[in-house]
Amino acid sequence: MIKAAFITPHSPILIPSIGKANTTLLAKTLEAYKKIEEKLSAMNIDKLIIISPHGRTHDEGLTLNVAPEFEINFETFGDFATKMTIAGDQNLAQTIKDTLKSDFNIRLISETDLDYGSGIPIYLLAEALKNVKIISIPSGAGNLADYFEFGKKLKEVLQGQDENIAVIASGDLSHKLKRRSPAGYSPKGAKFDNKVIEYLNSPKTAMANILKMDTKTISDVMECGLKPISLLLGILDESNFDPKMLAYQTDFGIGYLTMDMNIEA
Repeated sequence: MIKAAFITPHSPILIPSIGKANTTLLAKTLEAYKKIEEKLSAMNIDKLIIISPHGRTHDEGLTLNVAPEFEINFETFGDFATKMTIAGDQNLAQTIKDTLKSDFNIRLISETDLDYGSGIPIYLLAEALKNVKIISIPSGAGNLADYFEFGKKLKEVLQGQDENIAVIASGDLSHKLKRRSPAGYSPKGAKFDNKVIEYLNSPKTAMANILKMDTKTISDVMECGLKPISLLLGILDESNFDPKMLAYQTDFGIGYLTMDMNIEA
C-alpha cells in the first residue's frame, strides 16, 4: 500500500563531498530531506519507487530499472569515494510488467549503477532506507499525459501490495532562473516554477493545469521534473492528499522544490 509520496530535487551540490562549501547554501533543502527521512523511518517503509528524469529508457514504451542490488556513486561529478548499495525489487517489477502489459509496453532493464536522479535522493535518505527495496523508473520518451496514465494504472498494482510503499518524484524545475544559471537565463523560468508550485497546491486540478501549460515555455525553461511529477500525480489520482512545500531554493539559478504530498489515510 502507498503510504507516502514526495517531490525532491537532485542537485549534486547536496552531496557534501561534491558541493563542499556551497552545500551550506542548500541548508533548507537538506533540512527538508531530513524531515522526509524521519517520516519514512517512522512509517517503516518496505519498498520505494523512485521516478527519475535521467537513466536509460527506450523509445517505444516505459522502462523499469531493477537489479538484485544497485550501486550509487558520484564518479561523474569527480567523487570517487562516496558510494552505497541498495537492494532492488525484481519481484515487484515483474508483477508490474505482467499486470500492465496489456496497457503499456514495459521493458525491464538492469543498470546496476543508478543514475544520479535516483542516486542522490536515495543517498540523502539512506538512514531510512537500510532495509528497503527499490525500483527506479527513468522517464524519457512519451508525453506528460502518458506518464499520468501510467501512474494511474501503477497505483492499482502498488495498492495491492501488503508492504508499505513510498514514491519519490525526483526532478528539478527551471534551470534558467538567473543570469548566472548554468543553462542561461529565461524570463519565463520564475513564472514557470511559480505556476507549477501553485498547481501542485491544488491537488484536484493539478494535472489538468499542468497539461495546459505551453509546450514551448516548458522547453524554454529547461525543466526536468514534469514527467516524474506527472507520473506521481497519476499514482495519487483519486487519493486524498494535502501537499506541503518543505523547501524551494533558487540559489544556483535552478528551481529546487521539495514537497511532501501528505497522503491522508
